[in-house]
Amino acid sequence: MANSIRTQQEILEKLQIAALNPMQKEAIAVIETTTNTVLLSPTGTGKTLAFLLPIIKNLDAESKEIQALILVPSRELAIQIEQVVRNMGSGFKVNAVYGGRPMSKDKIELKHVPAILIGTPGRVSDHFNNERFSKTSIKTLILDEFDKSLETGFEYEMRAIIKQLPDLNKRILTSATQGVEIPDFVGLDDAMTINYLDLKKTSKLAIKTVVSVDKNKLQTLVDLLLHIGNKPGIIFCNFKHSIEQVGAFLDEKGMNYACFSGGMEQRDRERSLIKFRNGTCQVLIATDLAARGIDIPEMKYIIHYELPRAVEEFTHRNGRTARVDAKGTAYVLKWEKERLPEFIKKDTPLDISKKAVHKPQFWETLFISGGRKDKISKGDIAGLFFKQGGITKDQLGIIELKQDCAFVSVPLAIANELVVKLNNTRLKKKKVRVTLL
Repeated sequence: MANSIRTQQEILEKLQIAALNPMQKEAIAVIETTTNTVLLSPTGTGKTLAFLLPIIKNLDAESKEIQALILVPSRELAIQIEQVVRNMGSGFKVNAVYGGRPMSKDKIELKHVPAILIGTPGRVSDHFNNERFSKTSIKTLILDEFDKSLETGFEYEMRAIIKQLPDLNKRILTSATQGVEIPDFVGLDDAMTINYLDLKKTSKLAIKTVVSVDKNKLQTLVDLLLHIGNKPGIIFCNFKHSIEQVGAFLDEKGMNYACFSGGMEQRDRERSLIKFRNGTCQVLIATDLAARGIDIPEMKYIIHYELPRAVEEFTHRNGRTARVDAKGTAYVLKWEKERLPEFIKKDTPLDISKKAVHKPQFWETLFISGGRKDKISKGDIAGLFFKQGGITKDQLGIIELKQDCAFVSVPLAIANELVVKLNNTRLKKKKVRVTLL
């Protein structure tokens, strides 16, 4: 199960984290010594690490069964937490299971039982009902983004899962929202609450209103993007068809972007996030699905292209920028005859006539048809690009390594040339395809 178990300090060094923040320190101390914990903290403050470190410390290296179960409301959050655990290099096996992924993949991975299982309630419930592994060693249950799981309608599945876990001795519930009602079935008796939600008040978030004379706001959106300049940000829409409309208009204007919504295939959503993370696209057009629980870096800004319908949506969207001590701006784009909801403060509209200097797209993403299961490492991929691709260190962007494939960002100017050089070459013992994503 675990041939080389790392200490907390070794894990932090591997993650290149110099020090934990106050919330993480308090959460770790409480979780280690308390049966039931409720952790309330804004999106982006490091809750994942705060509960993973004490859980991993508590795992039994000799056990061959699942010991910790993490239930999450979305596929993206499951993938994100799985990646964090892998990056920690703890020595313990982890797997994420979720709807939209072939069940056959789950079955193959679960034959070698992980110490930590992460999953959406629907898919975990399916595995439970089909007795695909023993549940007797699951002593720790984490309900991450619990409020979102309730909103998404997972109460029935969560109730059924928890009913099948009579031997729990530790429950951890996390949320980025105040006042979550915790149903009795969770069994969260005498819980210790760690509340850092007022931390958001100290963040340097600026909220600015931009007025559009046109009802569809598309040209005003483009003017705003030209005013902001080359910075990573998210444009939030309420509907999938709005995303398509915005995307078509940005295409006309020659502007690069990626899309992210619940109507997209899981694979396409993941690829949009990869291109956004590695700088191939600086703009992500998204529904509220991207407001939390996805792995993307700190945003300089977000744009409310369509006004949020509730204060919670407004808060979670804004939570994607100005995290903890960083600065960020939330732009509220409104038609001149549109009324702002009460939860959005009215202010003097921003003048966006001044344009920033725009640089053309620099990065492009290449797809490689080999991954971890082929014993390929990031170092192997870097070596291929340096030796056979003939590129310099500065020309190699972010490498994202998956189970069965990899993605590499390279300068757009040499992307096609690299495809010609590297397609059908050998990486370790595998012949791989290298194509533009």
